[in-house]
Amino acid sequence: MRGKLIRLPALCGVLLAAGLGLAGCAPCDTPAATAVLQYLGQAVLPPDTTFAGTVVGGLSGISYDPGRDCYYVISDDRSSQGPARFYTVRLSVSDRGVDDVAISAMIPLLDADGRPFEPPAFDATPPVIPPDPEGIAFDAGRQRLYWSSEGERRTDGPLGALLADPWVRTAGLDGSYLGRFSMPPQLAMSAQPTGPRRNTTLEGLTVTADGRMLFAAMEGPGYDDGPLPDRAHGALTRITAYRLDSDAGPGAPVAQYAYPLEPAAETSGPAGTNGLTDLLALSDIAFLVIERAFSDRPTVRLFRAEIAGATDVLGMPALAGAAVTPMTKTLLADLSTTPGLDPLDNIEGLTLGPRLPDGRQTVVLVSDDNFSPREVTQFVAFAMPAG
Repeated sequence: MRGKLIRLPALCGVLLAAGLGLAGCAPCDTPAATAVLQYLGQAVLPPDTTFAGTVVGGLSGISYDPGRDCYYVISDDRSSQGPARFYTVRLSVSDRGVDDVAISAMIPLLDADGRPFEPPAFDATPPVIPPDPEGIAFDAGRQRLYWSSEGERRTDGPLGALLADPWVRTAGLDGSYLGRFSMPPQLAMSAQPTGPRRNTTLEGLTVTADGRMLFAAMEGPGYDDGPLPDRAHGALTRITAYRLDSDAGPGAPVAQYAYPLEPAAETSGPAGTNGLTDLLALSDIAFLVIERAFSDRPTVRLFRAEIAGATDVLGMPALAGAAVTPMTKTLLADLSTTPGLDPLDNIEGLTLGPRLPDGRQTVVLVSDDNFSPREVTQFVAFAMPAG
């Protein structure tokens, strides 16, 4: 379903008390990487923004379509407040930040039978378990989308365990089902403490610019790969590689790599943790990666990570206690300490945007407000040096 275009004013800074006015902010450098990334500004949607009968929230992934100069932004609504869906969004990104936000379409993601996914009904027979959409990646060469679901794992229900494996599917730009990828065995849900944990599976998704490779990233480690990150220890999570072939269609994974997560932030409290929320392929071996640790003001860090020299762990059922060489990474920016970046919320999506007139490449991020009045939906823009 598509709705009437809605245009929303931009915000660089904080919403005014009424939630309708906007305040500007000047560009400023990120102190952790002054020569690498420059903060340009952001836009924050007014609370309870609606479009085509849906609440615009839970935005967990974003991917730029340069041919149409628009962004595909996926919602992690589990078909409760509307159909599983993505939005087509236009952002006016400049060296002043994000000057304007215009939502132009709401597009339901369809199941293999060509229908929108039904709302959850865990007590039904059989139970209805809709997807938990998280990642989205636009394939410019094939003019299609890839999207991921985290699946479901509930073991304490009155009817027994409710299990749904995570997936990566292919969709048309109209949301139609075009196929699905095979998942490695480490991503199969289990009622036992093995396989993925609930809500820590396929959070990040990216396709290389040449359309040869797709990468799907776990937010955190599965049970077999060790405990979640805490304030004292980091963890290893997995990034799975697929080779895209327009003749053969979606297929099996070809490799998998261990990505090292940072410990949780010191401000996150005793139960705090940290996870990978999205990644962006700069090539078939180099990525931008978001890590986000929960706290009153989330700790959000942007890294450059590389595969070169990392162990292929696709055939390894467990990483805990195993001798592996993980991917390497370098901190580019700590958004939590970036001057002028306020508010900062639950950043979950990442994409390259258009180039600026001076040749610099923009990087655009989006936050997931969890449909909570205490959180915000924001689009944040940085610039990388030309080259």
